[in-house]
Amino acid sequence: MVLSKGFEIEMYTGTPQGDIVGLSDKITAAMEGFMREPDSRNVEYITDPFDDYERLLCGLVCPRLKLRRYLEQLGNYTLIPGSTLSLGGSQKFFRSDPNNPYHDYIENTYGTKVVTASVHINVGISDPEILMRACRIIRLEAPLYLALSASSPFLDGKATGYHSTRWGLFPQTPSSVPLFASHEDHIRWTKEQLAKGTMQNVRHLWTSVRPNGDRRPYDLNRLELRICDLVTDPIALLAITALLEARLLQVINNPNLDPLVKSSFSPEELIAITAQNEAACARNSLDAQLIHWVDGRTITARDWINELYEPAATIAKQHGFGCFLSPLQKIIREGNQAQRWLQLHGLGVSSRNVITQAINSIRERELELEDKLCSSLMA
Repeated sequence: MVLSKGFEIEMYTGTPQGDIVGLSDKITAAMEGFMREPDSRNVEYITDPFDDYERLLCGLVCPRLKLRRYLEQLGNYTLIPGSTLSLGGSQKFFRSDPNNPYHDYIENTYGTKVVTASVHINVGISDPEILMRACRIIRLEAPLYLALSASSPFLDGKATGYHSTRWGLFPQTPSSVPLFASHEDHIRWTKEQLAKGTMQNVRHLWTSVRPNGDRRPYDLNRLELRICDLVTDPIALLAITALLEARLLQVINNPNLDPLVKSSFSPEELIAITAQNEAACARNSLDAQLIHWVDGRTITARDWINELYEPAATIAKQHGFGCFLSPLQKIIREGNQAQRWLQLHGLGVSSRNVITQAINSIRERELELEDKLCSSLMA
């Protein structure tokens, strides 16, 4: 058994010099498959769910190549890596749809803290109780996926002290979200939040992991991991996804793999530990000191990921996606994008030059992947 997987990708548009420019109104009017975010400076596309990683790779790359070609028609514009307004613009909100009342609420309540770019990884799980158990365990391990994906060390041209400034500043909403003991528990809690106004609608659940489906909170069919910064290298993103899928296959096959059964902590303590771990990974990503949810031992994010890697590699090999997991070792060894950027910055390279180098690198990477894998699908 393998699981269906899909992505929601948010990206900034702008100039080759790294300045972010709002173009989502033009993009969504001219191109199918792209959606507006509340701020016009980023745009979203969603891949179809696929079981196999080869098709998922093309689903990631092909829309982006089409978007690049459209941006070139508009002028000298490109796609900007990173998950925050790295080089400037965080003081002002640029509305993409001034007549949308939900966007009114977002701008007035959160300001530009939500003007970020990220990737949401959706993995199909049809049984709602297994889905809830999966959400419980992945919620506690979500900081590890943030550690692998961190790509927002800059804001307004300066290093912030975070590896993921995005998650360090992002307003998780509602402020307190429990570990749901069952599907019915999730339904009851969601109704309460809507009645109290802590959620404006069923989409207004901004936490690291949430159950998702076509009629939330009732009809649910997938786990949505929302904590990841934008991973612009498709191969790296697939490796992170492969780790998630392998872990979920473990959860599905082992009913005892459940924090409510396996942990020495209460559910409330687990939430507090996870919040602490998320904050640590937002600052130090792979080097963060974390508290393990099973027994409370202190462990670095890198070592924890290495502990998960070996059983994950066995599962991935058994199910035919081992080669897509293996690039994870490069991230663990050489660092995530934020760490590599900060290493350059520490050598005296300006934040602007770091970003412009990354713009060129990711464009070359996409063209390489198009040539190798996606040419037939683009025809």
